[in-house]
Amino acid sequence: MFRRKWPWVVAILVVAGVAGGAYARSKQEKGTLVTAEAVQRRDLEALVSASGKIEPKRSVNVSAQTMGRVTSIGVREGDRVRSGQFLLQIDPVSAQSAVRRDEAGVAGARTGLEQARVQVQSSRASLEVARQALKRQQELWAAGLTTRETLEKAEAEVEMRESDLNARTQEIRTREEQVRQQEAGLVSTRYNLSQSRFESPFDGIVTRRNIEEGENVVVGTMNNAGTVLLTVADMSVIEAEVEVDETDIPLVQIGQKATITIDAIEGRTFAGRVTEIGNSPIQTTGQTAGQRTATNFKVVVTLDEAAPEIRPGFTCTAEISTATRANVVAVPIQALTVREIEYDKAGAVVPRLRPAPTSRFSFGPAAQDTTPAAPVELPVGHTRKEIEGVFVIRDGKAVFTKVEVGIAGERYFEVTSGLKEGDRVITGPFESVRNLYDADEVRENRPVTATAAPR
Repeated sequence: MFRRKWPWVVAILVVAGVAGGAYARSKQEKGTLVTAEAVQRRDLEALVSASGKIEPKRSVNVSAQTMGRVTSIGVREGDRVRSGQFLLQIDPVSAQSAVRRDEAGVAGARTGLEQARVQVQSSRASLEVARQALKRQQELWAAGLTTRETLEKAEAEVEMRESDLNARTQEIRTREEQVRQQEAGLVSTRYNLSQSRFESPFDGIVTRRNIEEGENVVVGTMNNAGTVLLTVADMSVIEAEVEVDETDIPLVQIGQKATITIDAIEGRTFAGRVTEIGNSPIQTTGQTAGQRTATNFKVVVTLDEAAPEIRPGFTCTAEISTATRANVVAVPIQALTVREIEYDKAGAVVPRLRPAPTSRFSFGPAAQDTTPAAPVELPVGHTRKEIEGVFVIRDGKAVFTKVEVGIAGERYFEVTSGLKEGDRVITGPFESVRNLYDADEVRENRPVTATAAPR
């Protein structure tokens, strides 16, 4: 008996399902549910964010110029020092001995120079005596009162005294060169002696101390770095050295304002300005052949204020203000989308409507087809371009509108053309915006306003 009735039961259920689906479709509100926002005028600021480290404007590494043992240290790491303040002393005994040796050498050379000058004076006096004797012999020879031999001896004596004077004069030049040579050596050894005592080159802070009293220091060579004893930094001018991506570097200019956030100092920001922009990219170490890495440029931001708690090496983030706009039409960033727009021969836009749905049987509400349409071959003379724009709600339908944007703020784009204040643009959901077509019916999901209960 049941076997005869079950076809009728199935038929009744099918009819009931069809009727229920038709009723649900009739009751369902038409259009895609979307969120929208009214276009307003806003103040926008374009920011370039980059991270880096805090560095002092001036920093000096105190390195050893002479070998020896550290005999005295006058500062600790973190101490503040004044210009000329004693830092440390390397054993000066060897350098002092060299200075005393060169001082004795200079004194001996100067004594030899004085002796040579005395000998020149003596030679000049002897030459003058010989010339007087020659003059007398010449007068006697003219009177016939002396012999030829005596006259010739007087002439030979003058020549010998002149030759001796020339030799003594040349010896003075040699002695002067010796004095200069010894004095140059003395300057060098005195400089070496001064390098055994280190003083602060400016007011600052000792940011590093790598040596202890009693340790030996090593002098640097071409292939071997010398011992860095201390590092003194001038913290009166503080800089943030950050790495900016190559896509943002054209927007950064000297003098632009920046806000610095230091990880180690919470709840406080520091104002600064861009003072240096690198012209060459930062070289990365350890890069293998063929490996592509991000290209960054060094940008230096100088802080407008000094802070005693800041230390070199603190990690920081700089937000550089590259452009500002006041009271401009702005659209939410998430509302912006890209569509391929078709143009006819005359350059007019050919509306891109949603393809007609295929006829098929289904239960319940009709599901919207989100499958992208296959590209259609363009008619002769038509072109297709990717256009940036937004969907504006007009008379319950989504209308794609081309826009031109300016600077990008944190959440909004500046709109230079295409929209006016008060237009409602579709901002989401993302999937709905991605699959919208021109003239699609939409429903705006407005928030429910709570009303006060009657008393």
